[in-house]
Amino acid sequence: MAAILLATLPIIGAAQPGSGSWCGNNNNYNRLFDAKTIVELNGTIEKIEKITPEKGMSTGVHLLVKTGKTETISVHLGPSWYLDNQELQFVVGDKISIKGSKITYQNAPAVIAMSVTRGEHVLMLREKNGAPKWNAWQQGQGKGKGKGGRKQRMNG
Repeated sequence: MAAILLATLPIIGAAQPGSGSWCGNNNNYNRLFDAKTIVELNGTIEKIEKITPEKGMSTGVHLLVKTGKTETISVHLGPSWYLDNQELQFVVGDKISIKGSKITYQNAPAVIAMSVTRGEHVLMLREKNGAPKWNAWQQGQGKGKGKGGRKQRMNG
């Protein structure tokens, strides 16, 4: 039985949608999340970008959010393949609330989001310990429109 399991693990792994190293804590970026630095911010989206946080990772969605008259902070949401398949999509000008871990990323303050709220809609991204919601979703257990991460949609 163990031999069969070991023999099928590479097949099971290959059948999963590409995580692009966003799953688990196997890189420096994923280790940045710190449950001791959770903050809640309110602001307006000034810019939406796709970034590659670290070599070997797929692109992710990043927001620049104006939180005060002169304060703007970078908010890291998660992998594009996950966010592009969620019902809640963001546009420049949206007023949002963010809950997440305040970190330093590329020598600047940033937040790795746990949740983002727009109006009465909430997009859950991570657990309190930083575990990504897309880990289960990519295995077909999530509630996104794609159910398995294969459907891709480009947002201009």
